[in-house]
Parts: sequence; C-alpha cells; structure tokens
Amino acid sequence: MRRRTLIASALAPFALLAAPRRRYRAAVIGHTGRGNYGHGLDTVWQAFDFVETVAVADPDEAGLAKALVRTGAKRGYRDYREMLAKEKPDLVSIGPRHLDQRVPMLEAAAAAGAHIYMEKAFAANLADADRMVEAIRRAGIKVQIAHQMRRSPFLLRALQLVREGAIGSIQEVRGRGKEDARAGGEDLIVLGVHICDVLRSFLGDPLWVSAHVTDHGAELTAAHRRQPTEAVGPVAGTEIAAMFAFPGAVHGYFASKAAGKTDPLRFATQILGTEGVILLPNAIYPGGQAWLLRSPAWQPSPSRAWEKIEPFTAIPGVAELRGGEPLLANALMALDLIDAIEHDRKPACSEVDGRWSLEMVSGIYAAQRSGARVPLPLTDRRHPLDAY
Repeated sequence: MRRRTLIASALAPFALLAAPRRRYRAAVIGHTGRGNYGHGLDTVWQAFDFVETVAVADPDEAGLAKALVRTGAKRGYRDYREMLAKEKPDLVSIGPRHLDQRVPMLEAAAAAGAHIYMEKAFAANLADADRMVEAIRRAGIKVQIAHQMRRSPFLLRALQLVREGAIGSIQEVRGRGKEDARAGGEDLIVLGVHICDVLRSFLGDPLWVSAHVTDHGAELTAAHRRQPTEAVGPVAGTEIAAMFAFPGAVHGYFASKAAGKTDPLRFATQILGTEGVILLPNAIYPGGQAWLLRSPAWQPSPSRAWEKIEPFTAIPGVAELRGGEPLLANALMALDLIDAIEHDRKPACSEVDGRWSLEMVSGIYAAQRSGARVPLPLTDRRHPLDAY
C-alpha cells in the first residue's frame, strides 16, 4: 500500500503553464572553477515567461561576465550574500557541483526566504545535510534537488506501468553507475545518488544496507580514502556492491566496478517483477528510451520482445516551455518546484529526498566498515570514511 501511495504521488499532474500565476524573480549562485553552475542550473529560468532572472553571483570576474550573458541577468555580484540582501529573489539556483560551500549558500538563501533549486549531491556528509534540512524547515521554504529523473516522462510512465501491474509484483530493483574513469567511490557520490533516488521512487525508504567495497580487490583501509576530481567529499574504493532492504522484503542493489570498459546506457535501473522487466536508463530527458519486457523469464524470446515505453505525456504545457530540449529536464524540475510553492506541497525531490540519497551512499561505506548490515538512517552522522 505504501509503495502504491508513493507511485500515485509521483504521478501528480503538473500545473498548466498557461494558467494565470504570479511572476517570479530568480537569482543564480555559481562559482567558476569551484563547481561552476552545475548542469544547467543557471539557465533553467529562461524556460518560463513568468520568471525573470534578475541577478547572478560569482566571485570569479571572468566567470561572472560570461554568466551574465548566458543567463540574461541584469546585475552581477561577486558576493552571493550581497546579491540576496539587495535583490530579495523569490527563487534561487544554487549551481556549484562542489559541496564545500553548499551549507553557507543554502543557509543564506533560506534566510533570505528564497525557494531553491539546487545541484546534487545534497551535502558532503550527513551532519551538513541535517543542518541544511533544519535551516529549510525554519525558513519554511521549498527546495528541489536536481535529480532530474524524478520528473522524467519515462520514469513517470514506468511508475504508472508498475502501478497498473504490467510487470506484476516487484521482486528486486538493480542499478549501476556509469563505471567510467570514476568507477567505484567517485561514481557512487556523483552518479550513484541518482540511482539511489530512483530506487526510493519505486520502493520507498530503505530499512538497512549491506555492502562490499574494495580498492583494486583489497579491503578498505584508511589509506584508501582519497579526494576525488571534484570537491564532493572523500571517496574510496574501485569496486562497490551494495544491497538495500526495503519494506515488503524487496531488495535494491547498486554496483560500480572499474573494468576499463563501459557504455553510457549501463548507467540505468532495472525493475524486475513477477511478470516482466522495465529497463530505465538514467539519462537527461528527452534521452533515455525506456523498455518493457512482458516475460516472467526476464529474457526475450520469439514471442516476447522488448517494447518501447512511450513517455508519460499527461504533462500539460510542456510544449510552451521556452528554449526547447536543452532546458527541458531542468525545466520540468523547476516547474514542479513552482507548482509546489503555489500549492504548498513538497517538491518531487525535496531536501528530505536529497538527504536520503546521501544516507544510502553513506550507509554503503558504514556497512563495509562494520562488516555487517547497517540500519538506516545512520546514527553516526559523520562521513563514514572519516571514522576509518
């Protein structure tokens, strides 16, 4: 029943873009050279004729000049706090991919009363995540985390198919990272958080996790803790295999393993049911064609072939979005945020959802360290690699 409720909630209709609504003033926080502007979080507001990007903040002078042209903002600031105080925006994009400034940026925007669209991952550690969730609660604002799959029309259609019984009862859900040069620990925090969020979309909150994390085959030690290519917190391991237990004795799996050979379509989720399989690539919409196999054998045959899943189309007003496909995935998330503001509900991927993805990532390291399954949420809010 809980899973059905989650799926029904995810299928809530978008507000009509053509419907009368208030106008919004948006601002953008970026930092060239330290996470930049994320994946298009600076230009997302250009998709809407009822949102004006009034200002952008970036301490890098050259980066700020480029951002002003890119966003069409009227004013630029070197200090985001000054921008928030002077502009008093309704909406703020927090773009940098790096997590070392995430807490002060969010707290400043929350204190200014702005609703936030923010790059993932949510935070560098669970202690920071808790602090941010509390700041959001105190401010009474809405926050959307840029896990764009949450509003992918392919994922929405897959959720609908599950609800309708197209694959029977879910037996397990499996996901993998991109397994490129970042395979293992960096893949986990940069891309695995997307897979964790998709797992929760279908299965709810995990109860516990068990995991095996190794570094070129060796069990983890303190010596394996390293800083990745971007400032997203410590990582470790080149091979990760994790199992999460969900309500109803259903399990979800995540894996990432350095093997020197990969494909972008491997970054995907498989939903395995008693009557069939859904294959859901983790791609920026409109990419990521999803597939359905109506076979309890979980393999095609002459009489049972893979079928294309048509994207969920009951999203009114998408055709009216300005900017076309390059903005679409972020625009769908931003539109949901605005609808959440206007209807006083949680956005599709709220701060609680963002913290849960980090909870799952942290749980993998905690389970490896303990050698046993670990209940979730974690009681120790430090980064598990700091405890080695």
